[in-house]
Amino acid sequence: MVTRRLSGEAGHRRKLLAVVDETPECERAVFYAARRAANTHGGLILLFVIAPGDFQHWLGVEQVMREEAIERAEQVMSKFATLAREQCGIEPETVIREGVGVEPIHGLIEEDQDIAILVLAASAAKEGPGPLVSSIAGRDAAFPIPVTVVPANLTDEDIESLS
Repeated sequence: MVTRRLSGEAGHRRKLLAVVDETPECERAVFYAARRAANTHGGLILLFVIAPGDFQHWLGVEQVMREEAIERAEQVMSKFATLAREQCGIEPETVIREGVGVEPIHGLIEEDQDIAILVLAASAAKEGPGPLVSSIAGRDAAFPIPVTVVPANLTDEDIESLS
């Protein structure tokens, strides 16, 4: 079931959702999403997904690993929130979720009916665009909103002219 988007209704505004990670190309996607949100008077959500721990039988270890992963995610999110704020004049919402694959992304899109565009970064590596971008072609990863894939090789000037 697809949740109806409310971004065009009175009292709502369109939000762009950028998935954040520690890849070099991520900065391009965040810059594009922030610039696009600022140029269209929209909002920006930055989402960092943490993979669940594999040490369920060692609860103390799992808790420490989870806390370290959250701390690292907060550091990465802070860096990209600063980029959006200082270079594009937009204050992003930040969300950290735990999960596997596209499930956390789908969950957030279903929860926030103002999210209207998903923005992903594509790697310029010869191995391919990256696992998340590669997965969007699969049936299980179909999203109820448009997906924008931002190539890693775009310059700031390219992004400014496109957004």
